Amino acid sequence: MISLIVAFCLGGALTLVGVPPAIKVLRRLGWCQQIRADGPQTHLVKKGTPTKGGLIFGLATILAYLAAHLVPGTRITPSGVLVLFMMVGMGAVGFLDDYLKTHRRNSAGLSERGKVIGQMLVVLIWTPLALWWPNTRGTPAATWSISFTRDLDWADLARWGGVVGVILVLIWIAVLSFATTNAVNFTDGLDGLLVGTAITTMAAYVVICLFQMRQSCLVNPGPACFTTADPHDLAIVCCALLGSLAGYLWWACRPARIFMGDTGSLALGGVFVAIAVFTRTELLFAVIGVLYVMIAGSSMLQRYYFKLTGGKRLFKMAPLHHHFELLGWSEETITTRFWIVSAIGAGAGVMLFYGDWLLRAGLLGV
Repeated sequence: MISLIVAFCLGGALTLVGVPPAIKVLRRLGWCQQIRADGPQTHLVKKGTPTKGGLIFGLATILAYLAAHLVPGTRITPSGVLVLFMMVGMGAVGFLDDYLKTHRRNSAGLSERGKVIGQMLVVLIWTPLALWWPNTRGTPAATWSISFTRDLDWADLARWGGVVGVILVLIWIAVLSFATTNAVNFTDGLDGLLVGTAITTMAAYVVICLFQMRQSCLVNPGPACFTTADPHDLAIVCCALLGSLAGYLWWACRPARIFMGDTGSLALGGVFVAIAVFTRTELLFAVIGVLYVMIAGSSMLQRYYFKLTGGKRLFKMAPLHHHFELLGWSEETITTRFWIVSAIGAGAGVMLFYGDWLLRAGLLGV
């Protein structure tokens, strides 16, 4: 428990203290936000705000994670390292996108094809490591099965054989990664919206990881126990990121002094994918991260409705938060209400997770 407290507190302190000097450095480098001309006109005042803030909370998360392992008896595991690897890898793709935006002085960064190629390269490196890099007990972090609150027997991709199974797992992780990172990226459109939403997501996963640690098959064997490889180390990663985001939100809430950019949003999406895979909650993430689903879904509906109707729009503007802006809602109102939706989704996800455990343990209704 001490390691979790260290990770959370140090992550928060590093971003809380580190953002102001980072803002000065980012301004000096000219890494400032470019605003879409066709977006809400109220956003034009945000032009020139320093961006790539994801570098700050990403670095704070890594430092807090490492510092937590100075606590005696706490070991760095493949699971924790691979979560950070996914964060850094996806963040690097986002950083390239942000760099091109600031270098060209417009809102057009990396092409859509370039983003997909970059994300897929990260997945191609990460997936084999997740499947075959064992911890000290010889257990890899990931399995070959699609999961909801734990692995689904009917969705075990290993039954298709070695090569085919590997290809299917790669495709599944690639789809999950692409959908999640881009949904999270779409959510980053208002001051503090994504940071606050990510805080509720990570808080849910702290609870899940701690429960899996307490009900691990190594500690408490039984029909409802969990086979998660390194739940304690995953909880440390989640606490480090949770603290870093809490400190960062101090500066990112409206009026934002800094934007995380695609550097931060893609990095967060990468963390969510890795944590969901390692905790066996891949499909449950659609509930925990319901706001990401809603916002990404609004963009998809807008695009296809526009094509099918020959130019008509389902929403005034997509993603969804911009629709409400054009309806006259204030940015503070949208952000607060979307945070509430996110918190409800995170709470519902945790309750489904716990309810499944109660059912398997034969305690439902007791």
